[in-house]
Amino acid sequence: MKIRVLGCSGAELPGHNLSGFLLDGTILFDAGSAAAALDRRGQSKIGHIFITHAHLDHIRGIPFLADNITIERRRQQVAVISIPPVLRTIRKNLLNNALWPDFSTIPDHESAVLRYLPLTEGQAVAAGDFSITPYRVHHSVPAVGYLVEDRGKRRFFYTGDTGPTPATWKKLGDRPLHGLIIEVSFPNRMSELAVTTGHLSPLLLKEELGRLPHLPETIYITHLKPQLAGTIKKELDKLNLRNLRLLREGETITL
Repeated sequence: MKIRVLGCSGAELPGHNLSGFLLDGTILFDAGSAAAALDRRGQSKIGHIFITHAHLDHIRGIPFLADNITIERRRQQVAVISIPPVLRTIRKNLLNNALWPDFSTIPDHESAVLRYLPLTEGQAVAAGDFSITPYRVHHSVPAVGYLVEDRGKRRFFYTGDTGPTPATWKKLGDRPLHGLIIEVSFPNRMSELAVTTGHLSPLLLKEELGRLPHLPETIYITHLKPQLAGTIKKELDKLNLRNLRLLREGETITL
């Protein structure tokens, strides 16, 4: 499994792209930077977008990707996939023919650029060579993380945005994770705000990892607020986890 990091920032500033992870060139997890970080050829390969939640920094690229497909008259249909509350928010507040055109009806219903596929929590769906299962996580809006497994039983879990979420780890059970992509948005001094808004700090991350029956082979940290990144990095270093590393935008990780 190869995952290209299109964006892993918890805020938008020059040189800091919003959340987006591209699996084997065709399956996108969150779409904060889908159109901005991928060239036309890269965009043309996307067939599935799995959305963790409907906050703008995780969905902003969808309208522009759809617009690019339409302008170039590509015969490309993209499935926008998540739990029903997330899809309802996107349809009602983003692709609603007011803020942006409804690309689920353009050019017509049968050949629409976008189609919505609702998921059921805990039930796997197939996408390409992968089995992908949504699990509810704790955030300020309805949100899921995704367990991804290939045919060789290699697997990773992407949390999206989450605060402390013990129920999620219980549902994942004792299946070993070869990779965990997990957010840490705030430094320890802001842990109370992190909990209130559904995010993690380094100390909260340590508590979450303690709930896992096995530490993942590699723990990848995403969604740092760039204004606070220096402090967060120092606090993560103090956890003394050899298998923990910060993600970098533009890199490709292999699991």
